[in-house]
Amino acid sequence: MFLNELKIFPEAMRESARWVVKTREDRLAAWRRGESYPSLSLSDRRAWLEEFHPDYRADSCRPLAVGPNKGQWVPCELADLLESWPRPSVAQRFALSRSVSSESVLPARPSGGQPPDYSTDVLIIGGGGAGTTAAIAAAETGAQVLIATKLRHGDSNTNMAEGGIQVADQEADSPVQHYLDTMGGGHFTNDPDLVEALVMDGARVLRWLEDLGMLFDKYPTGRMKVRHGGGTSRRRLHAAGDVTGLELMRVIRDHAETFKNIKVLNFMPAVELLTDENGRAVGAVLEHLVGGDRVPGTVVVHAKAVVMATGGFGRLHFKKFPTSNHYGATADGLVMAYRAGVPLRDLRYCQYHPTGIAYPESKLGLLITEKFRGWGAQLLNRHGDEFVFGLEPRDVTSAAIIRECTELGNGVTTPSGRVGVWLDIPLIDLLHGRGTIEREFPGRFREFLRKGIDLRNAPVLTYPTIHYQNGGIVIQADGGTDMPGLFAAGEVTGGVHGDNRLMGNALLEILVFGLRAGKGAAHFARSIGEGSRPGVSHLEAFMEELDGVDPEQHRTAPRLLPSYGKSDTST
Repeated sequence: MFLNELKIFPEAMRESARWVVKTREDRLAAWRRGESYPSLSLSDRRAWLEEFHPDYRADSCRPLAVGPNKGQWVPCELADLLESWPRPSVAQRFALSRSVSSESVLPARPSGGQPPDYSTDVLIIGGGGAGTTAAIAAAETGAQVLIATKLRHGDSNTNMAEGGIQVADQEADSPVQHYLDTMGGGHFTNDPDLVEALVMDGARVLRWLEDLGMLFDKYPTGRMKVRHGGGTSRRRLHAAGDVTGLELMRVIRDHAETFKNIKVLNFMPAVELLTDENGRAVGAVLEHLVGGDRVPGTVVVHAKAVVMATGGFGRLHFKKFPTSNHYGATADGLVMAYRAGVPLRDLRYCQYHPTGIAYPESKLGLLITEKFRGWGAQLLNRHGDEFVFGLEPRDVTSAAIIRECTELGNGVTTPSGRVGVWLDIPLIDLLHGRGTIEREFPGRFREFLRKGIDLRNAPVLTYPTIHYQNGGIVIQADGGTDMPGLFAAGEVTGGVHGDNRLMGNALLEILVFGLRAGKGAAHFARSIGEGSRPGVSHLEAFMEELDGVDPEQHRTAPRLLPSYGKSDTST
């Protein structure tokens, strides 16, 4: 039966898929004997990372030439954005003395003394999980809250998270153990205070989600089901099938809509922070992404405090890798904060998810969640041999897959020339009983079935995919930054994960620091008086520095949406 199911693969892949089936019984017997694939030594992990992980390539990064992180290495594509001129709409509205080119800027329309389009206590930039959580926390204090989001409220990486949320709430676990796993997974480059906040708030935010009505996987007794994630020493992964992020976003967005003091502006991305004469963050400039004759008009928002929650940078497609990120993930928050003088951290390494879908190519960039490997699915080369323990930390597993496909030549090639390794998902039903795959992974099961692939019988071809921005804006435990009045939460921040994030910590992070940043911003808003003069004076110093380094370059940022050519994934 299994061999018949492999007819859905092209002939070039079918012979390798047969080896997966032929070796399955032996691998299953080894698992039952307790003979799992051995974990790598620390020295092998480091060696494989340095030789095969994309971030370690000599041409992948360069040092920044301007700004608070001058001299630090970041991916080349990100460095280009951070070292860019403001968008023409900002130059026009605020009559900047410098611009990317005289041809690109419309006649100046000074805004000094003009009333803002909106005024609020707390401005939230970004409407994903972190931004929505921050809005709820701020609104609960009575503050007036405005959410400005690039796409629709909820369109974010949060929606696309599958695997689960890590919380140490089981008898054999503790926040201390979660802390140690997180620090180890980040190669001990994490900020200890932020990791402590993450793990100590876990049980509280889990109860909060349950109280809001989130439907977690549970046993008939009502006890939470928990699974292992890569790099963890305990089972603490709480999930809602394989659509955990979608379910989480559903309940917090519904809850946010019950607050009369939360207003949402859809399709209005922020393009520049506003600062005052005291160096505080006091609002932002927005652009209409849609809107007829108002495009590319700007909208000015004055606020007493700002929360940056713009998410990650996957749609920059470093080294032309595919990405799992939503369409708006183009590093906007990093650009705005950096130009305002706010330091960044931990951006040398981004996270490549080991098992992005490599075939069928219409699903390129979507993920096969780590939870599959937690249930026993194995990573196999073209000969059907397991070559790495599937629950190594994500960066190590990605390096192992790339090594298998490049140096060792054991990858499986698709008709278009892409390469990958098998994830033997049918093993899950053999280990845990028929029906487990369909019950535990309903989203991916139905999605693949529409393409003619039955995950109960056929393996899936996978390859590392850009998934997560490990670093970002430097924050304190309350979500505050080096700029008074500017708070940040979620994937746009750095310090929680260090050089590498463990599965399930992202959904926990957006909740813990979303609540902290929202509360902190509301308290800050209440503590300041009126009378500041919002503007973009911080841009003059940045542009002068940029002009001294590369006066001939013509880049502008933020780059609100990726620009795809006919067969190109560059931006």
